[in-house]
Amino acid sequence: MMEKALRLGTRRSKLAMAQSGQVAEAVRRVTGRPVELVEITTYGDTSREHLAQIGGTGVFVTALRDALVRGEVDFAVHSLKDLPTAQPEELALAAVPPREDPRDVVVARDALKFTDLPRGARIGTGSPRRMAQLNAYARTHGLDIETVPIRGNVDTRIGYVRDGELDAVVLAAAGLNRIGRIDEVTDFLSVDTVLPAPGQGALAIECAADHADLIAALGELDDPFTRVAVTAERSLLAALEAGCSAPVGALADLPPLSAPLERGDPQADAQIVKEMRLRGVVGTTDGTRMVQLSTTGPVPQTHDRAMALGRELATEMLAQGAAGLMGERAQ
Repeated sequence: MMEKALRLGTRRSKLAMAQSGQVAEAVRRVTGRPVELVEITTYGDTSREHLAQIGGTGVFVTALRDALVRGEVDFAVHSLKDLPTAQPEELALAAVPPREDPRDVVVARDALKFTDLPRGARIGTGSPRRMAQLNAYARTHGLDIETVPIRGNVDTRIGYVRDGELDAVVLAAAGLNRIGRIDEVTDFLSVDTVLPAPGQGALAIECAADHADLIAALGELDDPFTRVAVTAERSLLAALEAGCSAPVGALADLPPLSAPLERGDPQADAQIVKEMRLRGVVGTTDGTRMVQLSTTGPVPQTHDRAMALGRELATEMLAQGAAGLMGERAQ
């Protein structure tokens, strides 16, 4: 007799369905059980307001979490950058799979790179974080651009470029990769130009906290480095008291080696094992004021240490005036 199917709660968007489908296949492999997708509509999917207006925090995940608590689904998949930083006691973050490319990308007319866009180019994005950093880069590099707030799914956003309403839009590389549209990218933005949102490119798999067997099974999909990296990034976000829609970027990664080393070189292996760099940025959306800092240290071996690393960098950023640069503060 076939075991009862696990019910995976997912948003209805093309991207959400694609990434949930990929997780479903991985869960089938590790559990040997069938998995069925249960489509759930969230407030963020139905509201036409911009995220900064509706608060941003939790608008894409609350309905999924409610379904978990009510027992209507067994586990749920979220884009980790959409998760509020406070974890509900009744739910467990069972797994954070290996991270996709965390960078932001440009889809522009005529296959243009960001720095090749014409004077007065209109660039669409729904993210105050992207606006802040794009405008800051433009100001310091003599570019003449206008950032335009937009909403909608990938088709809608890229459609603005195809229809000539905008010269370019900025999206997450991970999302385009998961739906098989990465070939439409005309430029990959270096994280030195635009730091991604905390947790960007990573997925979160949640289930009820009292389902120990399911937590253990889903835990097979967890990537320890991705988990400590996004924990540090989200801790910084929480310590800044900023929501998902605030103009905050953060990335924890491996710092570049000072000199090229061969694969298998003990010095390279030691650095990869031991060091992680955490960077954070906060800025006004017009790009006129920015606070950007970083710290490098041992890769955190525990959740608490990763949290501490994020808090420590946030404290330094607040000391330099970060709080005054955030238009959206968590309530």
